Amino acid sequence: MSDSPTDAFKQALSETARTIAGEPELEVSYTADPSGVVGRRMRLPQISRRMPAREVALARGQADALSLRLRNHDAGTHMHRMPQGDEAREVYEALETARCEMVGARAMPGVARNLNAVLAERSERANWGTMKAEDAPLSVACALALCDATTDLPLPSAAQKLLDLFEEKFDDKANETVASLIDALSDQEEFARRAWQLIDDMGLGEELGPSPDEMEQDDTPDDEAEQENDPETSDDGETSESQEPDDSPPEPSEDDESSDQSSTDTTAVAAEQDSDEENEGEEQMRKEGDPPPYVPPAIPDSDASPDYRIFNKENDEEIKAEDLCEPEELNRLRAFLDQQVAPLKGAVGRLANRLQRRLLAQQNRSWEFDREEGMLDAGRLARVIANPTTPLSFKVEKDTEFRDTVVTILLDNSGSMRGRPITIAAVSADVLARTLERCRVKTEILGFTTKAWKGGTARQEWINAGRPPKPGRLNDLRHIIYKGADAPWRRVRANLGLMLREGLLKENIDGEALEWAYKRLLARPEQRRILMVISDGAPVDDSTLSANPSHYLEKHLRDVIHMVESQKRVQLVAIGIGHDVTRYYRRAVTITDAEQLGGAITDQLADLFDTKDETPKGRRRAAA
Repeated sequence: MSDSPTDAFKQALSETARTIAGEPELEVSYTADPSGVVGRRMRLPQISRRMPAREVALARGQADALSLRLRNHDAGTHMHRMPQGDEAREVYEALETARCEMVGARAMPGVARNLNAVLAERSERANWGTMKAEDAPLSVACALALCDATTDLPLPSAAQKLLDLFEEKFDDKANETVASLIDALSDQEEFARRAWQLIDDMGLGEELGPSPDEMEQDDTPDDEAEQENDPETSDDGETSESQEPDDSPPEPSEDDESSDQSSTDTTAVAAEQDSDEENEGEEQMRKEGDPPPYVPPAIPDSDASPDYRIFNKENDEEIKAEDLCEPEELNRLRAFLDQQVAPLKGAVGRLANRLQRRLLAQQNRSWEFDREEGMLDAGRLARVIANPTTPLSFKVEKDTEFRDTVVTILLDNSGSMRGRPITIAAVSADVLARTLERCRVKTEILGFTTKAWKGGTARQEWINAGRPPKPGRLNDLRHIIYKGADAPWRRVRANLGLMLREGLLKENIDGEALEWAYKRLLARPEQRRILMVISDGAPVDDSTLSANPSHYLEKHLRDVIHMVESQKRVQLVAIGIGHDVTRYYRRAVTITDAEQLGGAITDQLADLFDTKDETPKGRRRAAA
């Protein structure tokens, strides 16, 4: 048995999950993939060796939530009352998920605390606390109202702010309906009936469709009426005397021949009608059941993840920095950048000089002796003096193998980088590009953000299309080229000042930006390609996360990282500013202060250029 505390914790959590779910054969695995259940296999988030309290709480909460869903949810009962409209269906689904979890939360206080930890993480990641009323999802608010009324634990602050946006909708009638839901938590059928009432209270009654109870009541009298009006049967159900069969064969008539043809036509028509009815029945079953799985197009939106979708990418933008700003303003912003970082340039410059010496030492650092021509080897002149017949000895400097290299620096241009972090990132990229250029290493500087806050044209088109479920990415990307790999530094020096422009920094969709930078590197002819990502947080786009699963962008980022690292065509390294990126990247470092960025960049690049040691030296946290 392993002595690792991580293994002991995983084993205990797996047994707890099986007990709560009532599934002794449940297989539990811990992976970097999103949590979920497929059949009798449960995926939970990975736990690092240090077992930080946050990871432990999230793993417990995810395990409890998934186990309670397995134990308390019946798919047939759930689908029997599935609403027809998209938004009503989202509310219905959210309420059922909350019901399954609240059954366990009421019975087990520890489970309630674990679920609350997951809710806090979800609310912070989706930025519920900063949402406006028009962007906040009603389905989440209804689920939060049920959770708030069921347990004594207060909601996380961000979740409470989202619920407060719907204060007017939760009037006396809606609050009474929520209270009635609590009484029916253990009865899924009755809970579903009352959930319809809450959906109606929220103003979505038109999306519910016909009630299953009404449809069942309407079917019975229709059948009885058909039996009463059927001339083939009498009141006692027996065949009337006038309809008794005659044993003698019918006499042929002229109409029989024509009737043969008509009966054939009638049979064909009846067969077509039966086929149409079967098709309608299958279509109705699809409407009542789960939506059919998404079939990716011939050309997927992402090479790393076929399931990743982009609602509309016609308004995405890949643009040079000089095309986003007038030259005069760029020069003004560059002057302001130099002013801001004057005290920092000396420290970063010294680090860059150290990197330069290390690179130049690798390029030319050995000699070949006893050559017939070259530089005179002064260390062996004593032999000539002792024996004048000895020929002079020469030496030649030997070039070591130093592969042609290109480095791409991918900078997070999100709003959370505003202020000192983006200023230091800009000057660090500046100094690094000049240093590498002196060492004849080509450097590319890229940035990524979005064109609008909380969705742009893509979100508006999604709303106009009727808000179809799971639309994929709902914002317009802006990928910025500050310096191309072949562009001389002196010509693009002013471009980095653009990062200080007011209104440029918005939201960050890291997965697509990383894939974009990776494809640009693959098109380069250099033998060695290095991609350095500098970011201060996980991917966040409010419009996308409000209409898709909360882990949608993070899963895509993990898929892209896995593709880059597994293909091994590009050396990937990441630097997180105040954010632990080691859980995403195999080779990464986290710094606690932006002041450490210059040192972290040079140290990581020096490690990558060190041909003697190919093992990753990342996955560590820089000293404070």
